[in-house]
Amino acid sequence: MDFLFNLLPHLLNGVSLGLLFALIALGFMLIVGVMEVINLAHGSLFALGAYVAITLMGWKLSYAIAFLLAPLLVGAFGMLLELCMRRTYGKDPLYGLLLTFGAALVIEELIRVAWGSNEKQLMVPEQFSGAMVVGGLLYAKYRLFACAAAVGMILLLWLFLEKTPYGAMIKAGAHDSEMVRALGINLPKLRLFVFALGTALAAVAGIVMAPIWGVRPHMGVDAVVPAFLIIVLGGVGSFWGAVVAGIMVGIVVGLTGAYASEWSLLSMYLLLIALVTFRARGLFGKKTALEN
Repeated sequence: MDFLFNLLPHLLNGVSLGLLFALIALGFMLIVGVMEVINLAHGSLFALGAYVAITLMGWKLSYAIAFLLAPLLVGAFGMLLELCMRRTYGKDPLYGLLLTFGAALVIEELIRVAWGSNEKQLMVPEQFSGAMVVGGLLYAKYRLFACAAAVGMILLLWLFLEKTPYGAMIKAGAHDSEMVRALGINLPKLRLFVFALGTALAAVAGIVMAPIWGVRPHMGVDAVVPAFLIIVLGGVGSFWGAVVAGIMVGIVVGLTGAYASEWSLLSMYLLLIALVTFRARGLFGKKTALEN
């Protein structure tokens, strides 16, 4: 019983980490679905969100304002990146990969120039600092806030995609961009919006994750690799598959980090290999004509 009680905080940490991973993965998946380009700069934009929030709070703005404003600014930057990518559409996917890879390097170097290479901290609001007792368990308030923020953003995104006309257009664009164009929908504007939305979600995750991980120029690498694995694990194109896979990865990484830290990163790769071996299309991926 004592073992289970001691295990509970690590499970909760894993769930909160997994939900944030899922939020990053959903933004990544939106861009991949509609743009048909793997955005290798997604992790750098995740880091940029944290740095922009630090700057805004350094200007004496509140955490709440920084939380709202930083994703909008990063989303605007994402729009500029999407405009640069337009000449790669319809061409070999390698061009888009190389462009976003170059953008990732540029963003990381710009972060080093603007903010330096030393690790920084995003200050936690006073109401979320410290710990609280939950069912006899002492747990960090900020972890609960991070979990609630991730759940809230995931639900808002789902409601937007499922209950609004623009969400329906995004889902249609993810399945068949030519059909969307044939229906008279402005595809360039749709892509611009989707890229901004995806990068804004990455920025939100970066802001929430910053007090937990610390803020470093290369922190995006630690986020984009799990995001890519989560999309594969959950099934490419599956919203709730990404959420479930994110929680699975978070719990595995959290538990191995607590009891065998040297296995922490390796554990998620082993999870991917184990699942894909028995279910190549992921947890919620649709069966293809090539499968028996």
